[in-house]
Amino acid sequence: MLNFFSYNWTVRDEWIEWCSQLHHDELLQTRNGGVGSILQTLFHIIEVEYSWIRGIQGREDKVHYFEDYQTLGKVKKLSTDLRQEIREFLITYNEKNDVVVTVSWDENEYSKNEILHHIIAHEIHHIGQLSVWARELGRAPIQSNYIGRTFKY
Repeated sequence: MLNFFSYNWTVRDEWIEWCSQLHHDELLQTRNGGVGSILQTLFHIIEVEYSWIRGIQGREDKVHYFEDYQTLGKVKKLSTDLRQEIREFLITYNEKNDVVVTVSWDENEYSKNEILHHIIAHEIHHIGQLSVWARELGRAPIQSNYIGRTFKY
C-alpha cells in the first residue's frame, strides 16, 4: 500500500512544482469539474487523504479549511506536514489484519483496505482532472506513469 501512496505523493509533489509556473489567479480560477480550482483540488486531495487515514485509526478528524490555505506554498506545506503522520501509519499497517470501521462523517461501514484503496483512487481521479486543466491552459501535464518511477518516501 505504501508504494501506491508514495506514487501519489510523488506525482502530487510534481504537480505542486508544476503549479509554480502559474500566476496565483490561475491557481484560484474556478474550473469545470473537480472541486473548483487547481489549488482547491490539490487541497481537497490532501484533506480527504488525511481525514480518511485518521478515521480508520479511530482518531478525531482534524478538519482543515481551504480559506486558510489560499497559496501554493501553504498547500505544499500542508501536504508535507501531514504526509509524515500518514507514512508512519502505513509503515506499520498490515493489510492481512483488515477490519471493518466507521468514520464520524459516514454511517456506513467499510474495511480499512477498502478505504485505503479509495484514497489512492481518489487522488488518481483528481490528478486526471489536473491533466485536463493543464491542457486547457495550453501546457503539458505531469507524466503520471507508475512504471519507471523511483519513490522517495
